[in-house]
This record gives sequence, structure tokens and C-alpha cells, in this order.
Amino acid sequence: MIDLALLRDQPEIVRRSQAARGNAESTVDDAIAADRSRREALTAFEELRAEQNAFGKQVAKAPKEEKQALVAQAKELAERVKQAQAASNQAAEAAASALARVENVIIDGVPAGGEEDFVELRRVGETPTFDFEPRDHLELGELLGAIDMERGAKVSGSRFYFLKGVGARLEIALMNLALDKALQHGFEPMITPTLVRPEIMQGTGFLGEHADEVYHLDKDDDLYLVGTSEVALAGYHKDEILDLAAGPLRYAGWSTCYRREAGSYGKDTRGIIRVHQFNKLEMFVYTTPEAAEAEHLRLVALQEEMLTALGLSYRVIDVAAGDLGSSAARKYDIEAWVPTQGAFRELTSTSNCTTFQARRLDVRHRPAAEPGATEASKTEPVATLNGTLATTRWIVAILETHQQEDGSVLIPEVLRPYLGGLEKLEPKA
Repeated sequence: MIDLALLRDQPEIVRRSQAARGNAESTVDDAIAADRSRREALTAFEELRAEQNAFGKQVAKAPKEEKQALVAQAKELAERVKQAQAASNQAAEAAASALARVENVIIDGVPAGGEEDFVELRRVGETPTFDFEPRDHLELGELLGAIDMERGAKVSGSRFYFLKGVGARLEIALMNLALDKALQHGFEPMITPTLVRPEIMQGTGFLGEHADEVYHLDKDDDLYLVGTSEVALAGYHKDEILDLAAGPLRYAGWSTCYRREAGSYGKDTRGIIRVHQFNKLEMFVYTTPEAAEAEHLRLVALQEEMLTALGLSYRVIDVAAGDLGSSAARKYDIEAWVPTQGAFRELTSTSNCTTFQARRLDVRHRPAAEPGATEASKTEPVATLNGTLATTRWIVAILETHQQEDGSVLIPEVLRPYLGGLEKLEPKA
């Protein structure tokens, strides 16, 4: 959730952020009113409870002949305390609901608007051209014996697939390349759970307006399948106080991911661009709020290094406020050129969630004490960031960019050591 002090003291900043996201500014006023009611109800309850405690001591000391009347008063007071507690709980629930409608406050400079209102920051690499009619990634994948959508649908339904042969090897090579990159830059590798509790999914902000994207095991389990290892990594330090004196904590989570792709029917139904299951290596960082923006740029730089090494043409965009998701204060997407679509398509995303997730999950750190201070500083929420370093969808751009007229595909040099020195993927007879 957002910083309550900011909401109370500078509500105009929160209103501007909500407006930039396309949300009603009235949500801020509703949240302020609900927060005020919560505090008033809590105060009333605590005052009555203190009165009850004091009265209880009075009853205990009273002479025997006075106790009967006092006990009757104590029962009446106990009922009032019970009612006040119920009112306080109800006000707290109403405040939580109102605050949940206020999304993370965007960082200055984030473009306002929706999906089409992004700002392109730069383009890198030459757009591939061909002197033949290029094949799309699925046709190439079938020629190479790398992708089998038909049997994926037979086994699991639409938007499922098998990667096989060189396709499976290519994905593993890609993920290992990304893992080596992460290790070189101080990330601790993690293989994460893919089922998480509701409070973890809620804490990361994935059960808001996009909850229909998430698979839920209801009945006896009440667990959610993650769409990214960001969820598990954000919950990893729930309810902890972190030591960031030596610098950020950086994790690289390798996991299978699941998305329902609700509302995307008719979009990218061919091939493996938009599917229900895929693999991903996700960078996740815990750092101080002051260092978060610099860390964000660092994650983008690592992603660009990967795409450049793979010989892909791409652009970096500053995502508009209305397309950020509730937790992100700023998000940069990197989109690679897909030749047969004649368009850039998202391959990576990296978000600065500032303290929004950490407040929900109660992840804090203790800032260094001021010089001369006699007491330790109070704890504060950390900032969290996440960014993709490799995922299954990258195979789309790799196959289409490096294809040859005969249906073969040149393997980017950086991947060859992970494929036993293989230089080219050849069509199967």
C-alpha cells in the first residue's frame, strides 16, 4: 500500500498519480476519509478498554457490599467495549478496502495515459531484412522439430505447447546464459515455489484488477499459481528486517510461470508469444528507497546487454502510468523486433515498485544512525524491484531474426557454448 503519511499530508501528489493512471481522484478522498474513520474508531475502542481496565481494578478493591452494583456496571461497560471493538474492526476493513483502490504513486516523469501512451526512449540494433519471404517462429519451429503446438493442445488445451529437441535445448541454453549473467553481477540464484499463499499474491499486488489473469487452486488448497517468480521472491523476506548495510539483496529466480491470459482471446493465438505456461529467469532486488531508481537503470542495462549479445533489434519504452499495474511506480519495457509481424513485441519488463510491496509484506530495514545518535534508527520499508532476464518468448525473436532462406537458423555466438558448440539449427528431414 502507499505511504499513509504521504496520503494524509500531501494528498494532491496521490491525486495526480491516480489521475495519470486513469483512476478517479475520488479514490484518494475516500481513502483519507476511511483512514480517518479507522483511527477514530480505534481510539474510541482503546479509550473504552482503558476505562474498562481501570474499572476492573476499582471493582477488585471495592468493599463486598458495593461489588454487586459495580459488577453490573462492569458488564455494561464490557458490552460497550465489545461493540467498540466490532466498530473498530469494521472501520479497519473499510479502510483496507479503500486503500487498496489507491495504486502506487508514480515517479515524476512517468507518462500519463494508457497502453498506447508510452514514450520510446531509444532503439538499438538494425532491423533485420531478408531477400526472401521470412517464416514466422512457429513455421520455423516445426521445420526444426523444436515446437509442437498440436500435441500441446491435445495434452493440455489451447495455448500450451511442447518444446522438444533443439527447441528444448535452446531454451535451456538461453536460461543458462541469463543465469551466468546474473551470477556475474552479484545475484543469488533461486529456484522458487510456483504455488503461493493468498497473502503473498495479495502483497505483491497481483490480486487487484488483474486477478482474472491468475490461476487459483480453491477448494482444499487456497493457493495461487504464480505468473512470475517475483511473487515468491517478494514474499521470501515477509515480516523481516533486512540488513542492507553492505548493499542491496539481489536474487535471480528461475521458475515455471502460469497465466490465464484472460481477455486476450484472438490475440497472438499462433505460436508461443502468448501462452499459459512458460519459463523465466527473474531478477528481484531489495534495496533502500534512495537507491531504487539507480538500481532500476542497472536492471535495464543488464537486459539490454542480453538482447544485444543475442543480436536482436529492440527498443526501450517508458510505460505509461495507466499500463503499469498497481504496484509499479515506473516500468521500462524492452521490445524486440519480430520480422513477420513487422512490429516490436515485449520481451522484458522491469519495474520499480518503491516501497509499495514492502509495506504490504512488512519488509523493512534499519537505516544507518545519524552521526552522534545515541539510539538506533527506526526501521523503514525497503524498496523492491523486478526485471526479466530471459523467458521462453525470446525464442520467437531469436528464430525469426536469425533465420536463413532454407529454414535453418544461425545460433547467436553467445549461445553456442551452451549448445555444445552448435552453430546452426537445421530443418529436420
